[in-house]
Amino acid sequence: MPAIDVDDETDRYLAFAAGIAGLTKAQVVARLVAQAQAAVQAAGSLDAVDQEPAAVRIYADYSGHRTYGVFVPGPGRIDITSGALAGKSFRTPSEAAREIVKHYNPDVSPHRNGWSFFYLVGTGAPLQSLRGR
Repeated sequence: MPAIDVDDETDRYLAFAAGIAGLTKAQVVARLVAQAQAAVQAAGSLDAVDQEPAAVRIYADYSGHRTYGVFVPGPGRIDITSGALAGKSFRTPSEAAREIVKHYNPDVSPHRNGWSFFYLVGTGAPLQSLRGR
């Protein structure tokens, strides 16, 4: 099996992250690599016709419900494609996250950061990994 060498500080960081996430150090590294690959692929996926970044499939898990949607780079819009809010569009990821929270749990504060609320369907990386690209 291939191995990588890391310094002691990095090894401690990986052990800490693995412990918090309930993963092995190798799984932490694999997820970081997958997130980086997703970000690079998303940044490079341009629609040939208008040179706009392609829409990205996303999901959010909240209060026992998974909601799927599409993130449209450029305007940063979220179009919800499943669940109770299917067919609705939101100007920002945070606006979409707030509406999901309001719908499923109206008794709590709906304020959420949509960039960390949604994840990429293909990799499980947070939507944040595409921000600013």
